[in-house]
Amino acid sequence: MPNPLKYNKKFDELNEEEKKLLEINKKSIADFVEQSSSISDVNYATRNAHAKTYAVAKGTFWVDSSIPESLKPFFDKEKFDLMIRLSNAQLKIKDSKKDFPAYGFAVQIKDENGGLLANYPLVNFPLFPVNSVSTFLKLFTAINRFYIKKWYSIFPVIAQIVKVIPSVFNASFIRNTMKLIGKKNDFILSFDYYSVGAYRLGEHMMKIKLSPQSVNKNMDKKQNMKKALKDYFQKNDFTADVLIQLCYDLKHQPINKLNMEWKNSPFIKIGEVKIERDSLLNARSCSNELLSFNPFENKSIFQPVGKIQKLRDEAYKVSVQTRRKINKLLHGKGI
Repeated sequence: MPNPLKYNKKFDELNEEEKKLLEINKKSIADFVEQSSSISDVNYATRNAHAKTYAVAKGTFWVDSSIPESLKPFFDKEKFDLMIRLSNAQLKIKDSKKDFPAYGFAVQIKDENGGLLANYPLVNFPLFPVNSVSTFLKLFTAINRFYIKKWYSIFPVIAQIVKVIPSVFNASFIRNTMKLIGKKNDFILSFDYYSVGAYRLGEHMMKIKLSPQSVNKNMDKKQNMKKALKDYFQKNDFTADVLIQLCYDLKHQPINKLNMEWKNSPFIKIGEVKIERDSLLNARSCSNELLSFNPFENKSIFQPVGKIQKLRDEAYKVSVQTRRKINKLLHGKGI
């Protein structure tokens, strides 16, 4: 294999129009979070994305002893402690038995002193439908306003969805969409999880995949997901392989084309994530609700890369700041 490409800050740079649209989007995020308790009919302000928590658990990342020498400086311990949040992507929390299978597996990696090394919010679909930053910002803003202002805001959402349609008509996106539809009733822990965007690995860039080992996809299909996860971890441990791909050339491993899978970059196993039975925590406790999985809090050598990723930095900040402000007013706590 050739040498991996080096990170360049130009991958992250927004133009002037994109910066202006980002400011408008940030306002819509703050407005959404301020009204999120009434939107979801709960007594606290929710997250602006992946609002519905299924479970929070402690876990361990065990480093593979046979990883390449070039990767060992980044994974210089035998194991790392983890905090893990399992969630659904919907913005509105509903107490439903069956949710659309847009799942999140967010991982927080800690050093030996309990300090943060990296946050990786992984999802069970490897691609993102939008490459245009402007289109994404307009769509995200329209969705936020729709939830706040209801039905008369549906037309801007439809207009932006129409603009997205051409970018989903490629082989990678269609293939993965059909795969997701075929697994729509499967247990949440039986899915693979992906970083979607790229992250730095020192001077280089990577994508991440989490692939579970031996999980029954038909586990507790008749129960809601929270109860199914509780039952699973009363009886079972969970183990998943952690795999990465490195970026060698932008043609086959594009940074800012998130609707395309990376090709010609082999998966490298760097370790395993393990959650032991009876490791679930109280997902609604103040400390666990305060958990942030913002990848821009990562150490510099593990920071996100790319324009769409850059947008998440500002979105996370506004969402967290507004959520904590509102919850402090409601409950005297920044939950």
